Formats: sequence, structure tokens, C-alpha cells
Amino acid sequence: MPNGNKLKEYKHASGGWGSLRAVAEVLVREHATLQGSRILMRQNKPDGHMCVSCSWAKPKDPHTFEFCENGAKATAWDLTDKRVDPDFFASHTVTELETWHDHELEEAGRVTSPMRWNAETDRYEPVDWDAAFEEIGRELRAIAPAAAALYTSGRASLETAYMYQLFARMYGTNNLPDSSNMCHESTSVALTAAIGVGVGTITLDDFEKTDLMFFFGQNVGTNSPRMLHQLQDARRRGVPIITFNPIREPGLVSFVNPQSPGEMLTPGATQISTQYHQVKAGGDLAAITGLCKALLEADTLSVGEGRGSLLDRDFIDRHTVGFQAFAQFVRRTDWAEIERESGLARAALEGAAAAYARANAVIAHFGMGLTQHRTGVENVRMVTNLLLLRGNIGKPGAGPSPVRGHSNVQGQRTVGITEKPELAPLDKLAAQYAFEPPREKGLDTVGMCRGIMDGDIRAVMQLGGNLVRSVPDRYAFEPAWRKLRLTVGITTKLNRSHLVHGAVSYILPCLSRIESDVRPHGPQAVSIEDSTGCMHGSRGSATPAGPDLRSEQQIVAGIARATLGEDTAVPWTDWENDYALIRDAIAETYPDIFHDFNARMWTPGGFHRPLPARDRQWKTKSGKAEFLAPESLCEDPDMQAMDATTLRLFTLRSDDQFNTTIYSLDDRFRGIKGTRMVVLMNPMDIDRLGLAAGQHVCLEAVADDGVERRVNGLEVVAFDLPAGCVAGYFPECNPLVPLWHHARESHVPAVKSIPVRIVEANPAYADPPIE
Repeated sequence: MPNGNKLKEYKHASGGWGSLRAVAEVLVREHATLQGSRILMRQNKPDGHMCVSCSWAKPKDPHTFEFCENGAKATAWDLTDKRVDPDFFASHTVTELETWHDHELEEAGRVTSPMRWNAETDRYEPVDWDAAFEEIGRELRAIAPAAAALYTSGRASLETAYMYQLFARMYGTNNLPDSSNMCHESTSVALTAAIGVGVGTITLDDFEKTDLMFFFGQNVGTNSPRMLHQLQDARRRGVPIITFNPIREPGLVSFVNPQSPGEMLTPGATQISTQYHQVKAGGDLAAITGLCKALLEADTLSVGEGRGSLLDRDFIDRHTVGFQAFAQFVRRTDWAEIERESGLARAALEGAAAAYARANAVIAHFGMGLTQHRTGVENVRMVTNLLLLRGNIGKPGAGPSPVRGHSNVQGQRTVGITEKPELAPLDKLAAQYAFEPPREKGLDTVGMCRGIMDGDIRAVMQLGGNLVRSVPDRYAFEPAWRKLRLTVGITTKLNRSHLVHGAVSYILPCLSRIESDVRPHGPQAVSIEDSTGCMHGSRGSATPAGPDLRSEQQIVAGIARATLGEDTAVPWTDWENDYALIRDAIAETYPDIFHDFNARMWTPGGFHRPLPARDRQWKTKSGKAEFLAPESLCEDPDMQAMDATTLRLFTLRSDDQFNTTIYSLDDRFRGIKGTRMVVLMNPMDIDRLGLAAGQHVCLEAVADDGVERRVNGLEVVAFDLPAGCVAGYFPECNPLVPLWHHARESHVPAVKSIPVRIVEANPAYADPPIE
């Protein structure tokens, strides 16, 4: 266990020997050294496989080692020689497996056979694929389609996602919650309203043309480490990088390229951030307002002194609406409020604004530190406002850059995974497949959780994912999940959602994207979309983990046939045998994006989807880019009954973690080993509250809904973060998040600013075991 008094700050740069050691360790631990080394050389390469981890862009001229530490871990995780086979399940009841730590469950290895839970033995037992499909179809037909939810993880390919949404709509529901609902839905809502497209507008080429970059709430060192190559190149050209983040993350401080012998053998490192502002959790809206205010004040002074405007007045006049109302909001917001809400000094914000005023082309990168707030949509709109003031959208080297965390989370939305019928081409699908799609709005992830807890949802299929662990209000959610009639998990590894199960429960093991997929028409390939809107082909080459595995496409087709019958206009059997036919169908549905799909999918660097905002064509209600003035700078207007003991908790991930997948219990960058049950605190708060580093405490959510939410047994660790803020790991702290505590327009759980109090640890608190 860590001890706050002995905690050693990680003083090394990101990358470097630490990264190489971590890659070597995971390959050895998963017994994947030889095959893993060979497979990694094909990762993110043309005609190779696209990483199953993050969705950062894939260059047309890749490095020899075009993978990062986290990507290598994800690959080793899938290539492990450990197996969760029928003998494993025969040796362990589900009740016993529920006592295992989440890390132990996935560390057990790859699931190799389809399994069905037997209530009499409390074990998962082998089942024939066709029998599994038949019963799942029978169960789905027995309930109203509105009582089923079909969840999608970001690992699914474009082909699988297209099949999945088509099956859901032919079955009769738009209940298509997905991992976007948990992270970047705030981006999709905000950017669509502001600039007419719900994704970022930059490409890798823009890194070579930018004059300055902002980072807001995005930890590049653990969430998208391959981006560090582009950042390092930009810094060598003298491009400033200004970061706003509550914690000083090593990846945003300095970097040593582990692929450069010269850098590895010398003590130097590339400084990444030229300014680093430790904004208060929930203070981003105020901080960016401060940047805008400083810019407007400097503009007034510059114009008054005859030096011209610092704003792009021509762009504002020709391409935007709402500037005057926004400017009035900024001008009447006083600096005292900005400093109080952001936790930053006026001088610091003015310094960042001055650098922005000097730059001609600016990129603003942001992640879940911006989107997972009650004001998540307003946060992204404020970033857009900042860019619009100087015309930094629709020109080379500039634009918003939302960094998506999961491999194809952006792409699955592109091909129809959405609960919002207005975002899906329903008329086109109706004509293409001779059926009438449902027109009612479906459930997003929060809506699905509420439906499960209210008893309205009876069946849940998960195409990847681990909902029991990833959603808010876990201690209320798990008992409700157990009351479901049907739970189906399409997966590569065992996780908590398979053990906390419904009355009828199946685990259906699928191939990893890394593995060779040979069908009657020969070896198959799939495709994904990266964070910059480029589509890439992906061809697996690893030996499959077992002969009984099926591809995601086969599994979706099998369930669809069993549920809908054979008399449909969809050639499910042809599709599961030849994925090129699925791509032809996608191209027919979305010709503007996917025309000549099969011919273009192997384009080095991918082919780019049309983004009208890059050409300053605004597909908004007004026909122009739209400024928006927020209602206030307050992060959480619904929860103002605070006192001096209330702290703002934000959740984070370790460097040895990907979403709910935990590779180990260590966090190298934060000096924590062997545990995740910690609460990071500012030393002044530790003293002010009469605590001591190393003390075990309980976190208690502050809410007025009458529900007790606690996480017990957390060790206090002194750490460099803003006063009044504390940090803990996701998903361990999820029980503290009320289901209703989400972004107001996008419903993204607001896990980056949770009001909590610290109370005395108490063994009587009967928390479910998590470590």
C-alpha cells in the first residue's frame, strides 16, 4: 500500500525506459513475447491491424514502431496464452468468481467457447452456437422491443456496428446506447450546434502548420501516447503548448521518444507544455471565459492605440452569429468570479491569452476532462467560442480536436449507432432493406440504466463493454441488473458484467481485431474511423485464441437470423462470409462518406470523411458558426448546499489501465503500487480537515436525494492538485456518482466534478468488494 509520507513523485519524462520496461513486462506476463513482438510490428500500419486501444490518428508514413505503451498492453492482453475455457468455468462457480478483483477476471485469459449460465449449478456451461442464437432470439421475441437495449463498445468495427444498428432497428428499437454516451457525447452535441459537425476538424497535416496548441482536460501520456510524436515535432519547431489540467501529468510535461536511440542514451527530454495551468476541477468553463475576457480586453486596448484588432473581425462578420451577446457576457463577468471558479490567477490567464493573440493558427485539443461535467456541452461550446474569436476553424493548422479514447467509438456513430432517430438515415434504411424503422427516440446509456433500475428494460446485449463497472450509481444499479431477464455479452475476456447477470445469461466469445479471420471467401478485413475522421482498413494476423471463436459479424448475423427469421431483405449469411459486401451496403447507405469504400479502405493514412466546417461551410440552424454565452460559470448549479468540508472529486485512470480494463494495480506516473483504493489530496486540505497521509477514510457523496453513496477504505495520499479537489480512480469511485449527475444536454455522467465529503472509515459500511 502507498504511504502519503513516502510517496515518491514520478520525476521522469513520459516514454523513455519506463515505457520500454512496461511493454516488455506485459508481453512476458501474458506469455506473448514472440508472437506479440511480431504482431506489434504490424500495428497501425497499412495492410496491418488498427490498434484496439485508443483512436488516435494513423499516419500515412508510419514509424517502424507505430505503437505506444498502452497500445502494446492492449495487444498483449488479447494475445495472452491464458484461457478461460469450459474447464475453467467447471472449476469456479459464478458466486466464487464474483469475489475476484476485476484485474484477476480479465487476467485469467481469453474466453474460448460460448457459455450459458446454469442456475442449478451456478456455473457457466458450454453451449452450441446455434442453440445460443436460438434461445437469445426466442427471448428477444418474447418481450417488446422497447424493453431491450443493445449496447456497443468502441472496439466494434464499422462493419459490425452497421450490422448491429440495422438488426436493432429491424427488431424494432432505437435503444442503441454506446460508449460515446459515457464520454464524448458532449462533444457531439456541442460541435454539431456550433459548427455543424459533431467531430473535430483537424488532421495530422495540421500539426505541421499550427502556431500554438491548447490542451484542456486530456492526458496525452496515458490516453493517446502516439500523439506525443506530433507534439515533440511541433515543440522542436518552437510551437507553444498551453495546458489546463488539475494534475501535472508527465505526458504533458516532458517526453523521451523510446524509439530514438539518441534520446534514450542522453539525459535530455522534450518539454511538452510551455505553460501549465492546474485548473480547479469543474473550473474549465471559468478558465476559458477568462481567456476570452483577456483577449477582448487586449483587443480593446490594441484598437484604441491604433494597432488594429486582435480578433478576426472579417471571419466573425462573415461566418458567425451570436458574437455580440457572447462578448457582452464575457465583459460583464468579473475577474473575481473567474478566479474563484477556475482556481487560476488573472495574470496566468492573461499570459495564456497573450500567447493565443500572437498565434495565427491554433489547435485546441480536449478530452473527457472537459466533457464529463454537468456543463460538459457548455465547456466544449466555450472552446469553440475561443477558436471563433480569431478565425481558428476552417484554416490550415487550426481547429477543435476532441481526442476520442476508444478505438472506433467515433466510427460506430458514423454508421448509425445512435439512440437519436434524427441522426440515422432511417428513410434510406427503409428503402434499402424494405422495412419500417422505429421513429421513437431510443435510450442512451443513462436512460438505459434508469430503465433497468425502474424495471422497464428486460434484456441487455453488450457488444463489448463492462456496464456493471462503468456506469454511475453502481450499488443501486447492480441489484437491478440481476433482475434482467436476458443478458448477453459479446466479448474476448471475462468481466464483472458477465458475473452480475440476468435470469438467462450468455457469454459469446469473439475474435479480436488482431486475430486472423478466415471465412469461406478467404481472409477478411474490417475498418475503423480514427479521431481525425479518417477511415482505415484493418487486417488481423495473429493465431486465434481458440477454434470455436466467431467474429463479431458472425455473432450479430446469427442473433439477427434467430430473432428476425430468414425472410428479410438483409443477406445476413452472405455478410458474415464476405465483409466486403457489408462495406458495399454501408456505401449505399452513406454514399457521401463511403463511396468506393472497398477500393479506398487501404489508402495509406486512411481516407477522410467530408467535414464541411473545414471549408467554412456551416451545417447549423443559422447557416453560420454560432457563438454561445453560457448561463453562468458555475459547474454544478443544482448542488449548491456546500460547506467547508465539501470537496470536488474527479475520477482518473492509471497508466496501467484502459477504460475498465486494469492491466495491473500500479500507477507508475503517480508513484502508486499495488492498490487502486486511494484518494489523492492537496496537503493543505489534509491538514485543514485533520487527516493524515496514509490514513484510511471513506468518501461520501454530497447530494440531497436521500440516497447514501459511499466508497470505503480509501488511503489518503498527499498529491499536487488544486486545493478543494480530490482524485480517485475510475471505476472504483463510480458508486459516488448519482445517475442524474450528468451533462445537462448530452447526459454524459459528470464524473470529473463530484461533490464529496471525507468521513471516518467504518468496517460496518457494507460496500461490495472491489479489491
